[in-house]
Amino acid sequence: MFRGLTRFLPGSGEQLKKLLDSPDSPVEALTPQVIPRSEHPVSRKQISDAALKVLYRLDGAGYEAYLVGGCIRDALLGETPKDFDVATNATPEQVRDLFRNSRLIGRRFRIVHVRFGREIIEVTTFRGKPQDEHGDNIAQQSDDGLLLRDNVWGSIEEDALRRDFTVNALYYSIADFSIHDFAGGIGDINARTLRLIGDPATRYREDPVRMLRAVRFAAKLGFEIAPDTEAPMYDLAPLLLQIPPARLFDEALKLFMSGQGLLTFQLLSHYGLFGMLFPEAEEAMADAAWVETLIEQALRNTDQRIANDRPVTPAFLFAAFLWGPVALRAAALENEGMPAVPALQTASQQVVMRQLQHISIPKRFGMPMREIWELQARLPQRRGKRAFQSREHPRFRAAFDLLLLREQAGELPRGLGDWWEAFQQGDEHEQRRLLQKVGGDPASQGDRRRKKRRKPSRKPD
Repeated sequence: MFRGLTRFLPGSGEQLKKLLDSPDSPVEALTPQVIPRSEHPVSRKQISDAALKVLYRLDGAGYEAYLVGGCIRDALLGETPKDFDVATNATPEQVRDLFRNSRLIGRRFRIVHVRFGREIIEVTTFRGKPQDEHGDNIAQQSDDGLLLRDNVWGSIEEDALRRDFTVNALYYSIADFSIHDFAGGIGDINARTLRLIGDPATRYREDPVRMLRAVRFAAKLGFEIAPDTEAPMYDLAPLLLQIPPARLFDEALKLFMSGQGLLTFQLLSHYGLFGMLFPEAEEAMADAAWVETLIEQALRNTDQRIANDRPVTPAFLFAAFLWGPVALRAAALENEGMPAVPALQTASQQVVMRQLQHISIPKRFGMPMREIWELQARLPQRRGKRAFQSREHPRFRAAFDLLLLREQAGELPRGLGDWWEAFQQGDEHEQRRLLQKVGGDPASQGDRRRKKRRKPSRKPD
């Protein structure tokens, strides 16, 4: 794939794997493959000015400074890098002292954000082995192997082997513009293979979100997940239940709103991961075939909007994911004798409460999501002024889109969506004609007032 790079591939893959899998191996024994500037296509023209400022200032202060991870991977793949991460041997406090426009964030994984206007450059200190301790900087793991805290500093060799995938363990040196490949990442890029560094089961237990990252990168890059990397995912998927819902919300946005949502959903379902994020949606898919069809069509539409640079919102996507459970619960409550509107409201509350135990949904998305659901009960009601009132609702367009998805998926018979489409496009005369078809022409209703029946006058005695 890259001219001149294949000669830098590691000679013994089996020897490399043994070294990566052994936590006691001396990492210094792993000699990086160094690709000089003349042999790779990554140019400083592809790097943002903000990232270059951070790199040069660290280098000028006597620290090591590298661009690392996805930006180098994407540049080698011919893509335009977007996010730039910097790795250095400077501690977070030393980085903060160099940049007044920076702040320390995180406790579990302490890093520095250097802000240049709207752009943020993330700077991380080389991580060491979690078993080691360096003064107050320690790593903590749960009994199950979950990495609770990771603030042990180390060398660049140790840092490389702590990264998740081989294709993300590529370091671009600002000192001589070379690329350092510590784990055979160049070879896996050429083979279009996604491979975890180290023992996959151990790495997933350290951080179960790596399973989601594997799926996301496979969908984004069009890579195959290596057999040994995917094998433990089927059994270890429940480990995601240990992850805080707030973190999983951020991961869900990356999974479904990056332009490969449909493929990502299919991969998540294949490995048993989707049910860890949206358990009630997965249960609903087993109960009604239209639920999965609706979710897939919602993701297909979202991917298309992203491809066309049109706006998308998590509120609508979450509304589509959870509509199946809401509709099935509401139907069950109606069968028990509850009126339709209270049944929908109760079902919505129950579904949201359960969902929040897995993925938190901020109010700025949760409230519009509920309004989209509530409008599903109002859209069939078009008599009098109700059609105009629904059309003026701020969530009408999203609710209308969900209505179309419901018809396409087979939950509802077609017809109502066509009516609303014509009503939105029609002039006043056409709207009146459409309202007459449902017996709801407001002009025919008028402002007719009941005439008070006059009391008969009493004749004088």
